[in-house]
Amino acid sequence: MEIKTYSIFVDAHVFDGEFQGTLTYIKELYGEFLKKNNNATIYFGANMPENVKKHFHEFKNAEYIKYKSKTSLKRIFFEIPKIIDNLRCSHAHFQYTIPFRKNKKCKYIVTIHDILFNDFPKEFSILYRLKRNLLFYLSAKNCDFLLTVSNYSKKKISEHYKIDLEKIIVTSNAVSKDYFDFDFSKKESRAYISKNYGIQKFILYVSRIEPRKNQVLLLKTFVNEKLWQRGYSLVLIGSMTLESGLLELINNLDKEAKSAIHWLAQVDSINLKHFLNGAEVFIYPSKAEGFGIPPLEAASLFTPVLCSNATAMIDFDFFKPYFFDPDNKDLFVKLVLDILDNKDNINVAEIHTAIKNKYTWEQTAKVLLNNLIKVND
Repeated sequence: MEIKTYSIFVDAHVFDGEFQGTLTYIKELYGEFLKKNNNATIYFGANMPENVKKHFHEFKNAEYIKYKSKTSLKRIFFEIPKIIDNLRCSHAHFQYTIPFRKNKKCKYIVTIHDILFNDFPKEFSILYRLKRNLLFYLSAKNCDFLLTVSNYSKKKISEHYKIDLEKIIVTSNAVSKDYFDFDFSKKESRAYISKNYGIQKFILYVSRIEPRKNQVLLLKTFVNEKLWQRGYSLVLIGSMTLESGLLELINNLDKEAKSAIHWLAQVDSINLKHFLNGAEVFIYPSKAEGFGIPPLEAASLFTPVLCSNATAMIDFDFFKPYFFDPDNKDLFVKLVLDILDNKDNINVAEIHTAIKNKYTWEQTAKVLLNNLIKVND
């Protein structure tokens, strides 16, 4: 099934900055989309289109447009509308916010990944919430296709913005195929991490550093239970986006405990896979996620996972019994100790298969394609 000869403009400005979930979403969604639709032309717009081209260079039907605007407001409200007019695009796809001025001959797609700032207001400033609620609400009401990445986000967008559930399409996040194809043993990845980072026998957490991600709970448990005395290190991978008190806690630790804690703001894709593959366990105590890809990526590499069951992660019940309420600190400590003692008894192959069957970008691209075709048939 092909999407005829439509042309789709994709705002890909996320490729201009540091790695984040929305980048993965566009990269994987349109990578699969382009494989299946030779008759569709995709125009990717970015300030640094060379970053985008690295991911789509194999596709002859991918085109790249360099933005002139350096600010987001000029780009979204002035430059992009002109680009859509000039290209005569049939569709245009945005993350979170669409332009106020629409071309009547173009169908506008917006993916609102989450509106967590409404359910966890203490984690975000008033200005942050007011600005995003205004822009996201207007985009949700005025778009032709409203997408989100999880059933949780679908429900919350419907509740807060008074939109019929049937009008919200779930194009789920997923695990990239290269995780399932990663061809290194646990022993090889651990040797790689030891050689390149000097870290052995480690517990891993991957995501941005901010309060809702709850790294502080993991750090306190690691320290209070003196897990470094059992030979473990704690590795945290993720950039600091909001102050959470984590660094202050680390800096106030005694020398022995501090030496077992490693924070890496960012690693490349290959090194990240080695960390995820080589970890003794992966622990994800986040309080709020619009989806939550990292625990799925770890489990796809047969790594034992202890995962929060909050918000969108409620769907990850294949992690039971290592599946917990992040507000229950006593249970969390108990499960951390339990998974470390019993990690070799977890059926990681069964969890790997459940994820591979449920979360693929091929399925997500098919959902998008089917909905575009349905409207235009």
